[in-house]
Amino acid sequence: MDFKDDGFMTGLALVVVAFVIAQALFFLIRATRRAKELGIEKQTIKNTIMSSALFTVAPAIGIVATVLTLAAGLGYVLPWIRLSVIGNISYEVTAATNAIEASGLKGGIANPITDPEVFGTISWVMTLGSMMPLILTPIFLKKIHSKVGNVASANKAWGNVMSAAAFIGLIAAFVARALAGKGDKAITGDGAGVLSLAALIFSIVLMLILSKLATLPKLKWLESFAMPLSMIGAMLLVMLLAQVLPHDIAFLEWRG
Repeated sequence: MDFKDDGFMTGLALVVVAFVIAQALFFLIRATRRAKELGIEKQTIKNTIMSSALFTVAPAIGIVATVLTLAAGLGYVLPWIRLSVIGNISYEVTAATNAIEASGLKGGIANPITDPEVFGTISWVMTLGSMMPLILTPIFLKKIHSKVGNVASANKAWGNVMSAAAFIGLIAAFVARALAGKGDKAITGDGAGVLSLAALIFSIVLMLILSKLATLPKLKWLESFAMPLSMIGAMLLVMLLAQVLPHDIAFLEWRG
């Protein structure tokens, strides 16, 4: 059996996944108990849990796509371990490719890694790089949050402007990625092109439709599910579009 997917690696993956699930359940139980102590209605708690669970479906699809992308060179287990904790396709592919090139190999992650030392190097690069946010966030986030909170309390109007600007900036980043994001040439469909633009348009249209439907009394429950449903719906429509359009048009990229 290939060392990348042997029993040791699989066992390691199961331990990591079990820990992640246990951690999620721990905080879910604690949060539910605390919500009941605060007098929050059971139906509100239930709706929050359901909407949160549904909201994880769309990102999970992206994670599966990342695992499949990395599997050609690294096998299935290492990407599974990495993305069960933290990571995304932009970082993981870049980190793995840089580590491979630094080891003197060509072809990036498209070719299977057969050298255990190179495989170990890639694992360390991917892991250590993604640890930085986990270290920096608890150290600096409280200080940043307090500074922003002080500004917001001193000037409510300025606080509203800052919140709106942060949200618009976040949305603008996604829009810019779809219109002009430069992808990895080794990955078909990673750069800005017809499919990324279609995904942007479909998601906007679906969000507008679902938001409008959520204003109806009998469909008010849609309010919590509008965003994840828009994301999933847009992905399904893009997958359908990729099958319907000619290959040269569907996978045309101006920033590949």
